Amino acid sequence: MSAPAEPVPSGPVQRLATALALAAGAVLLATAGLTTASVLCRWLLGQPIPGDFELVSIGSGLGAFGFLAYGTLARSNILVDTATTWLPARVNRGIDAVWMLVWAVILLVLAERMAQGAMDTMGSGTTTMVLGLSTWWAIGIGAACLAATALVALRWCGWLLRGRG
Repeated sequence: MSAPAEPVPSGPVQRLATALALAAGAVLLATAGLTTASVLCRWLLGQPIPGDFELVSIGSGLGAFGFLAYGTLARSNILVDTATTWLPARVNRGIDAVWMLVWAVILLVLAERMAQGAMDTMGSGTTTMVLGLSTWWAIGIGAACLAATALVALRWCGWLLRGRG
């Protein structure tokens, strides 16, 4: 295995992003297992697992949110540097830091809105149609994942501005 192209911030933020990614992977594996089991039940017994689509939609959403922080940590987002490749590395790091800050602000706004949505959903008692599961907790986890991703982006801002990225 080769070393990453650029250093990655380490410490608690890196551990949080890694833990979220591992949890997201586990959730997606469980979702795939549920889908497989439901298809087999439909094929063998003529009935799917009740509420399978509800659980798959919640699990898929949580899986996607869980990977955001690690993707930001690895800077695996789309980078378009065609117009800036000729600039000095210091200038490019500054530009990257500005865009990481923009990303962090967007994430924090989305996290706050989702947290508000989780509270509203809890207050209204919204549940899924088939299983009757409360949905506020999944929205709240999504909000926490967005906030964690914002922390990673802010950590990158500091690294880039100190010339480490």
